[in-house]
Amino acid sequence: MVGRPATRGRIRARRCAVQALYQWQMTGLEPNDIVNEFLADREVISVDLDYFKVLLREVPRHFEALKSDLEACVDRDWLKLDPVERSVLLIGAYEMRHCLEMPYRVVINEGIELCKMFGTVDGHRYINGVLDRLAQSQRGTEISAGT
Repeated sequence: MVGRPATRGRIRARRCAVQALYQWQMTGLEPNDIVNEFLADREVISVDLDYFKVLLREVPRHFEALKSDLEACVDRDWLKLDPVERSVLLIGAYEMRHCLEMPYRVVINEGIELCKMFGTVDGHRYINGVLDRLAQSQRGTEISAGT
């Protein structure tokens, strides 16, 4: 499945989204401005640009609800989390809540891989635990069904 072009494009879209959401958190720039900057100044070869734009526009739009979902699953103050890990968690929370066609295991695995790429040394373990708790609360039916 990872070898499929559409899947690779989404993986690359998430990678760009982690960086862009980090920028959004650090600068407070408007998501549309960040999208435009990414498209103008960065190499976005084989990136699912539509999905990248969805993540960059929808995560900030739903920020308060996503943050609330995540705060119930983390063991520390939101602002004490590493900003890269916050970006990864926001993407995972968005996909868990709004992309029901995406299996919860895919959401968790993608979060782990993003954190391995961009996060702290052991951050992926933390991401795994938080997204697993989030899946338990939001995707209980899917988990019970064994999918």
